[in-house]
Amino acid sequence: MSGSNLSLIGISLVLWVCWSLLFTRADSQVTHPDEVKALRAIKKSLVDTNGNLSNWRRGDPCMSNWTGVLCYNETNTDGYLHVRELQLLDMNLSGNLSPELGRLYYMKILDVMWNAISGTIPKEIGNVKTLELLLLNGNKLTGSLPEELGYLPILNRIQIDQNHISGPLPVSFANLDKTEHFHMNNNSISGQIPPELSKLPKLLHLLLDNNNLSGYLPPELAQIPNLRILQLDNNNFEGSQIPDSYGNMSRLLKLSLRNCSLQGPVPNLGNIPNLTYIDLSLNQLSGSIPSDKLSDNMTTIDLSYNNLNGTIPSNFSSLPHLQKVSLENNSLSGSVPSIIWQNRTFNATETLILDLRNNMLLNISGTLVVPQNVTVSLQGNPFCSNSIVIFCGPYNGDASGTVQLANNTNCPPLACPPPYEYAMPYPTCFCALPLLVGYRLKSPGFRDFRSYVDKFEWYITFGIKLNRSQLHLNTFTLEAGPRVRMYLRIFPIYVDNSSSHLFNKSEVLRLRSMFTGWLIPDNDLFGPYELLNFTLLADYREFIPPPSSSGISKGALAGIILGVLAGAVTISAFVSLVILRLHMKKHHRASSKRSLLSKISVKIDGVKEFNFEELTLATKNFNDSSVVGQGGYGKVYKGTLADGTAVAIKRAQEGSLQGQKEFLTEIELLSRLHHRNLVSLLGYCGEDGEQMLVYEFMPNGTLRDHLSGKCKEPLSFAMRLRVALGSAKGILYLHTEADPPIFHRDIKASNILLDYKFIAKVADFGLSRLAPVPDLEGTLPAHVSTMVKGTPGYLDPEYFLTHKLTDKSDVYSLGVVFLELLTGMQPISHGKNIVREVNLAYRSGMIFNVIDDRMGSYPSECVEKFLNLALKCCQEETDARPSMAEGVRELENIRLMMPESDSIIRDSLVTDSEKDSSTPSSTSAMKYPYVSADVSGSELVSGVVPSIHPR
Repeated sequence: MSGSNLSLIGISLVLWVCWSLLFTRADSQVTHPDEVKALRAIKKSLVDTNGNLSNWRRGDPCMSNWTGVLCYNETNTDGYLHVRELQLLDMNLSGNLSPELGRLYYMKILDVMWNAISGTIPKEIGNVKTLELLLLNGNKLTGSLPEELGYLPILNRIQIDQNHISGPLPVSFANLDKTEHFHMNNNSISGQIPPELSKLPKLLHLLLDNNNLSGYLPPELAQIPNLRILQLDNNNFEGSQIPDSYGNMSRLLKLSLRNCSLQGPVPNLGNIPNLTYIDLSLNQLSGSIPSDKLSDNMTTIDLSYNNLNGTIPSNFSSLPHLQKVSLENNSLSGSVPSIIWQNRTFNATETLILDLRNNMLLNISGTLVVPQNVTVSLQGNPFCSNSIVIFCGPYNGDASGTVQLANNTNCPPLACPPPYEYAMPYPTCFCALPLLVGYRLKSPGFRDFRSYVDKFEWYITFGIKLNRSQLHLNTFTLEAGPRVRMYLRIFPIYVDNSSSHLFNKSEVLRLRSMFTGWLIPDNDLFGPYELLNFTLLADYREFIPPPSSSGISKGALAGIILGVLAGAVTISAFVSLVILRLHMKKHHRASSKRSLLSKISVKIDGVKEFNFEELTLATKNFNDSSVVGQGGYGKVYKGTLADGTAVAIKRAQEGSLQGQKEFLTEIELLSRLHHRNLVSLLGYCGEDGEQMLVYEFMPNGTLRDHLSGKCKEPLSFAMRLRVALGSAKGILYLHTEADPPIFHRDIKASNILLDYKFIAKVADFGLSRLAPVPDLEGTLPAHVSTMVKGTPGYLDPEYFLTHKLTDKSDVYSLGVVFLELLTGMQPISHGKNIVREVNLAYRSGMIFNVIDDRMGSYPSECVEKFLNLALKCCQEETDARPSMAEGVRELENIRLMMPESDSIIRDSLVTDSEKDSSTPSSTSAMKYPYVSADVSGSELVSGVVPSIHPR
């Protein structure tokens, strides 16, 4: 670049400064100076990719209508205007939250939802004593929750869900006596739920699902007087029972404790008068189902995948709103009472599903005639030995994906000019411009939304004070949770042909404030909602004020221009030199950083962006002594961040087998996944041409390390079973709880890591694929067609041949890992395949000859059941393999069979908090006595079930 060009650039920059002055208001500021400074600091800490906050550089925040800054209409006693709301919803912002937020002392609403903001939550927010709504969900915030937030005296709602918040729940939150909504789901919050939360007098919704909570379920939560929803799914209260006191929550509407490692009996919930929804599935609950009559409002009862026995109680009958009863994969026996559906009258949209698969049910008492709206599934029960197809055929599952609603407009086929659309035909068809509101029911009290669409439309239009005809709901999408996502299309009302088919500005602003201020009254049936976006089309966009124009006089303008031009020649040389130095120094880095990071910053939520220098320091310049692993992708280094956190840094090497696509895939997937058996991604680095992923460090390495003999202490059978169960639960979460579901595609022993408590965590999502989604008709494809990728020895043979990837492909790969756990063998070694070798030993009755003798003594019946499960998972035919949920249940059953002495061996390797409090009784230990003897195949055939001591 020539010196003359640089001089021109310098002059241009100075003229740009001059031009900016043209748009600077001549009037004095009326917003409090401290708040102006705070807002500028807030903007400086944010990265505004789309330029949404460009007008924050000019004028006064309140008088110049800075984007997202809403002020009080009148000055305070101090003579200044003050910021009332900071509304930065869905603006593609990144960067950090500035501590200067704590200087907006009069703010009522802080809304930064659905951006990509990282870093920690500033403790200074606790200084804003006027704050009513703290809305931080849908970002990539990390760190712990500040204690100071617990001292906000009038806070009504705290939403931090779908971030990466870690650490415990502060006990100080028990002081939030005005708070009604705790939405903290989908984070990594750990530790015990503070019993002190029982002091919260106004709390309605406690959503803590999909975290890393542990300990026990506090019985004291039953003392929260107004609690409507208690949702704690996918946490780890291992060994804890559901307190009996939960049956006394008189205002409770929804109790959801799915996949929480709970034990003991199902509590009696018949005393809760308005309970609508129970989900206690995927636990280890035992005993019979309580027979007390449940609330008439009940829509959903899910007790599947437990260890329940006894009969199906008749209290499930005469429930007029019941949509689904899930009791599959238990040990229920006796008859199915047909009175559950006999006296029920269904309308066109109502359905009832009874999923009773895989129990010990013998018959149906009463009539076998089932109404068209009722589905009864008994596959896997003795009843189906008679091949009654209507009850024993394949289970088609619940409605899922996008559902198209009937179009009742009946308007002539005349196209409206986009983005105008036909409004409802009342009293006539007309083209109008809608407002689009992205809306999601976060924890509804039902499984099937179709029966409640009409009620929902009445609820919304009544809440926002519009006519029913002004709301269009064309489709909705059922998501994991379950949640219901939709776009509300809100139209202006028809007056006459001369009327404008637009909302006026005041009405747009009123409707926006109804949603962003959470002014729509709560509804018990529909539960809490999420505002995903509020989209203004075409003519409505002018209602967001553009950057304000200047009020400066022409004379002053001329003086400014002459003065600036006089100095331009003097300073242009200096500016040119600065630009030249910056250009030479940063050209290479900027170009390489833009090539990858520009793509990442707009697509990835939920992870921290590290710079190259940080990770260089963490690994001592990527010293070879820091290498803890290596593969086709590159090397894995152990590093220590500036705050002392130990991390694993996966650095791609030049020409690695995985490229940028896999790099982006792994970040995108892991940013949405929160489960105790999945490795946590802390951040990434994409600058200087690097591709690095930063994970939590797993001090006990990979499962393959322990099976190959690299580690001094071999894993006992109890530990191997625990690893298998943890890995299976992690994969089950991917298949059923992740949103959207995911196929891992590269499950292997080296991708299963062990933390300091030997808890298994599935890692490496570079080859993962999203599971298929329903098409427009709602049909769910059975597979994803894709190029075959994975690791030899672990590949599903059917996937290899047909290129059709399914959830059963992961089942096969995990089955190979199970065989590795049992034998210590590698999947392929010296031309021998582990599946073939174990099958040969099994068929010849010499299975214990291939069991790994390094794992010490083991109960033979448990080993045999584990082996049977592993071989089922490795069946060549996809349909012959169990589902991942069935695999988890079988592993849970094997764990319950383990002798007490083996629990002691297992517990010696873990901390007290990880001990299993539900070990079998001493009689169970005697059932599987340990003997110091070999066992031949003939002894197995004769029915003797001894325990085995290693040779």
